[in-house]
Amino acid sequence: QVQLVESGGGLVQPGGSLRLSCAASGIIFSMHDMGWYRQAPGKERELVASVGSSGTSNYKDSVKGRFTISRENAKNTVYLQMNSLKPEDTAVYYCNAYRTWRVDYWGKGILVTVSS
Repeated sequence: QVQLVESGGGLVQPGGSLRLSCAASGIIFSMHDMGWYRQAPGKERELVASVGSSGTSNYKDSVKGRFTISRENAKNTVYLQMNSLKPEDTAVYYCNAYRTWRVDYWGKGILVTVSS
């Protein structure tokens, strides 16, 4: 019933841009905080950016000024605009939905590769 489906990943050269989308279904989207996590090979999954149900956003320091998270509640979708991409941004990116007193929901992940 609950699905988070990521799209928009792929291969991009350093300095390039990608826009990730996460379409949610089966949840009351507007009541959830949404986040983008990533996991690089051999590393722990980390929070990249989040946006609360109120619209307040937060970012990992290394992506501040380069990434922008946004949400469109009418479309049940959260986005991650990624600019000035670096090779160290290469990872599988996961969409996350969180609500107080509830378990988290996760997408299957989508690969972003930044390489020349």
